[in-house]
Amino acid sequence: MARLIPIVVVAAVLFWVISVVDCALQPPVRHRGVSKPVWIVIVLLLPVIGGVLWFWIGRGRPAVAPVANRAPDDDPTFLGTIGGMTAAERAEQDERIRRLEEELARLDAEEAQAKPDETPTDPDAPAPDGDDDSRGRSGARG
Repeated sequence: MARLIPIVVVAAVLFWVISVVDCALQPPVRHRGVSKPVWIVIVLLLPVIGGVLWFWIGRGRPAVAPVANRAPDDDPTFLGTIGGMTAAERAEQDERIRRLEEELARLDAEEAQAKPDETPTDPDAPAPDGDDDSRGRSGARG
């Protein structure tokens, strides 16, 4: 029995220290019942009973589970705020871009059908015969 007393005392002191530290480190919004300073006084003045009361009554649970940190490109909330557009506005814009691309492709196809043997020329390209310079003059320079 005498050997058990020091073990119980060490356990009680350890529990008391853990209770004080836990009570002091918790944010004030997580304290239930009374305010944070009052809980610290209760735990300090009533070592074991104050610790039991703190863990049983005073220590509140977090309101929401902590969310794992995400990179911005993985966070749908962040992605929804980019450019000040909602997801519906972004979808509408994507649809409008798709329709414009289809219309452009259709117009390109019609133009290619109307002029099959003409190829667009680059105005800065040199003349094919080599005698004309870029200003339309022919002959050798001198």
